[in-house]
Formats: sequence, structure tokens, C-alpha cells
Amino acid sequence: MFPTVPDQILAELARTEGGPDALGLLVRDQDLRRLLMLRAVLDAAQGADRAVCDAGRKARLREDWAMLAEADAGAGVNAVAGADAGARVASPAAVDATSAVDAGTAVGRVTLVSASTPLATPPLATPPFATPPLATPPATPARARLLHPLTGPWARSCLRGLDGGGRPGTPDEGRTLRRDLAHFSAVAAVAAAQAGIAFATRLTARAGVLTLPSLGALHTAAAGDVPVDVRHRDGVLTIRQPDVPDVRVHLENGSGAWSGAPAWTPAHVLPGLLPSAPPMPLDDLDPYREAPYSTHRGSLSGAATLDDAERKRWLQVWNGTAVALRSGGAHRLTETTALLRCLVPLEMPPDIGTGRGSCSATRREAFGALLSSTPPDPVTFAATLVHELQHAKLAALTDLVTLHRAGPEARYFAPWRPDPRPYDGLLQGTYSHLAMAAYYQRRALLTRPPERDWAWSQHARYRAQVGAALPALVGSPDLTGPGRRFVDEMAAGYQRMADHPAPRDHTARARAYMRSARALWIQRHASALPGPNE
Repeated sequence: MFPTVPDQILAELARTEGGPDALGLLVRDQDLRRLLMLRAVLDAAQGADRAVCDAGRKARLREDWAMLAEADAGAGVNAVAGADAGARVASPAAVDATSAVDAGTAVGRVTLVSASTPLATPPLATPPFATPPLATPPATPARARLLHPLTGPWARSCLRGLDGGGRPGTPDEGRTLRRDLAHFSAVAAVAAAQAGIAFATRLTARAGVLTLPSLGALHTAAAGDVPVDVRHRDGVLTIRQPDVPDVRVHLENGSGAWSGAPAWTPAHVLPGLLPSAPPMPLDDLDPYREAPYSTHRGSLSGAATLDDAERKRWLQVWNGTAVALRSGGAHRLTETTALLRCLVPLEMPPDIGTGRGSCSATRREAFGALLSSTPPDPVTFAATLVHELQHAKLAALTDLVTLHRAGPEARYFAPWRPDPRPYDGLLQGTYSHLAMAAYYQRRALLTRPPERDWAWSQHARYRAQVGAALPALVGSPDLTGPGRRFVDEMAAGYQRMADHPAPRDHTARARAYMRSARALWIQRHASALPGPNE
């Protein structure tokens, strides 16, 4: 089912590069894996014990999937049957909000005008949608939502909640699963609305906020996890709650939606990185943009909610990012347009200070998303993209190819970290630092002082770090055949940089820094490690 990786593509990626074929291979494979994960969610829900996922929620999941299938087929509907004409939408007056959420007795129903017969269980024998064309944005609203990076963390959360072994979880686990399944209803509603399908449905807000991914979020009149009725017709969503005026939300072309209601917060997008590229979501609303537990280094901050000034700052930096990326090689712009699907703003950590500092990360389960604090300038943000997208590329590649069979023991010296690293962590870090060294070398060869001096200093530091880490990578007996070719090509790329060396003063400072870092690391850790890292 999964493709093999030709040697030519493996070599391209080992050089921290990759043309359309290489990047397209990674994107198609990640999209296929996402669809298979969604199927796994459906299978797990349908097979779950009633104590974990009751019949009402299973039925709603099937109906939501049918709505997505309708949206994927592009079958827009011009009219919606009203409640008086037989729409199966529970009236807010008839359903107590607490019992609907806590007991699952009325999880909501969706009515499509085109659905003249009861919705059947979706076929689960094969993925329901084909993967999108090579390195292009998802082609339908349904695919756009299912292949959106932050749908990945949602699916992971669902699978954790459904993997109960036939027993109900704790109250907190049960609430999380109910919220996860309710979010899928919102995903389906957004896809249907963007496909032009008229419908009426009941959704559930989470802690007083109804998030409609890619459109915006509504702060509900009532607190808690409360039901909200939503209708769509002719590009307008009507959101109804008890005892407050209806909120009318107007869909915009492509992404986003506006409303005059103060309770509505629209989703924010940046312009396309290139004139031909689609807008780039700057997502500070999605409830799955932040992991529920820490999976990153300690310096990573939490997800941010932006104000107008911060959004303007992001826009200013973003507008100069394409030029900054191109200065490091056209392939840097190519890989960004191919791999990046959304930006998630982070809070600025208090220890970053001023200047060119920022924090950033990628999440393996959210392929295509980049998490970053507000970048200080386009060059710094371009470097962040180069750094983090290498992590995304290598993670995607290792889903296709086993590069090594090293264990998880943290025993290796990584110059950019104070703690010992496992082999895989060392490989990931060295790979991204190799790309950074190449990026700054290209900038140093193109720019003028004082930017040139800064670029040379960065290049010298990154190259020295790669040089310190490569011996452990190259000398490992745990490399597979493809892994050996990959690491050898990384080493060859490191050697090629010597054709255009940094000025001696920058190189000397970088080497002195490395000697000090290694000595300090050995002093702290060497006596506790199982063997040398030479």
C-alpha cells in the first residue's frame, strides 16, 4: 500500500533538499496515512462498548461521515427542509442541555435535503477519499478539513479515548471523548457549508466556545458544553441558542467567515506565500492546536490567542518571508509551499528576551503545521521554517523507510542540547542543523554587511555543531542500508560546504564554542552513560 522511496529521492532528501517528486511522495503518503487513521477512528467507535461510545454517538458519527461524503462529492443543495417540514433537529426547548451533553440522550441530528433515505454506515473497506494530486492543496472542502494538520491531533485523541478495552474511562476521559466526537460534527458541518450544501444540525460547544474550523468561533451565551443549533443556506450560517438573538455568519470565498455579532471571532489567514499559493491559515482558535500534555522541549510555550497588533506583526513578517527563503536557495521556497499548510501562534517564552529569538516546533501527528511564537523578522522566520520543515520531512521519510534500528537510550552528545540524546533525536537534530548551515551559507554568499557577517557567524556555528554530531551518526552499527546511504550523503553535504568556508574569525569562535560545550557536557554526563560518544 505504501510506496517505496527511490534512491534518487533518498539522496535529495539526505541533502536537506527535495524537488516536487520527493516532496510530493511525502505529502501523498502522509495524506494516505491520515485517511487510514480516520478509518481507524470510525472502526474503533463502531466497535466500542456502549459504556465507551453509546449508540447515539455512533449513529451521529455515521451521519457526520455521510455529510463529509456529500461535501466531497460536491453535491450542493439549494434548500434545506425546515423543522416544521420534518427536519430531524432537536429543539433547544425540548432538550435539556446538561442531559444532552452528560447522558448522550440527544447528541443532535443532521438533515440534508438530498438524504431521502436514512444514512447508512459508511463503507470502511477502503479509505473513502483518494489522496490529492501531487503537492497541491486538497481539492474539496471535505478533504481540506480531513487533511488539515490539526485534524491529526483530533484523531489521535479520539483513538486514545476509544481504546478503553470495553470499560468506561474516568470522568475526565469520558468528557474528552464526548468533546472529540462533537468536534467531528463541527468539522463535517464546515465542509458541507463550504461545499454549498444546505443543512440543519445540532452541534455542541466546548466550555462555552463553538469552534468551526477554518471559519471562526462563537462564544456561547451559556457556559459549559452546551448544544447549539446551526443552519446553512446560500453561504450563510444561522446559529441559534436559547434566549439570545440568532447569529448570522457569512462564509467568505476560500476561508474564513464574518459576522456583525460581538460573540463571533473570525478565523485569520495570511496571504499566500506566493501569488499563486492559497492563503495560509494563522490558527489561534482550533482546540487541537496544542497538545494536552508536553511533548516538546521545556522552552516551548503554550498556544497563543492573538490580538490585532500581533496579527499585524505576523503579516508584516510573513510578507517578507518568501524573499528571505529564496535567498537560501529556491528549494527552500519550494519545500515551504509544498509542506506548510497552517501556522499556529505560540506565546513568547519569558526567557527568549529581545532580538532575533523565538520558539517553534512541529508535531508528528499534525503534518503540515508549524507552531511558532511571533517571529521578529522575515529572515529569522525563514530560518525557523527551514529548521522545522526538516523535522517534518525526516519524520515523513521515516514513516516510509527504516533508517536505523538504534534503541531509545539517551547517550549521545548533541551540541545544541544540554542533555544526552537518543540516536534518533541526534539524527533529527543533525539533519535540521545541516539545513540551517546550508541556508546561512547561501545567505552569506549573497548578502552585504552587516547581514553577511551575521549569516557567516550562524553558518559557522551550525556547521561546527553538525561536524561534532556526524561521527556518532556515521559510525553507528544500527544503520540500515538506506540509513547508511542517507547518513553518508549528509556527511558529503557537510564536506561540500568547505568549498566556501566562513571567514577564519567566525570559524575559530565556532570551534572554541564547540570545545567548551563538549567539555561541559562530558563533565555533567559522561560518568553516567553506558559508553563513549566518539
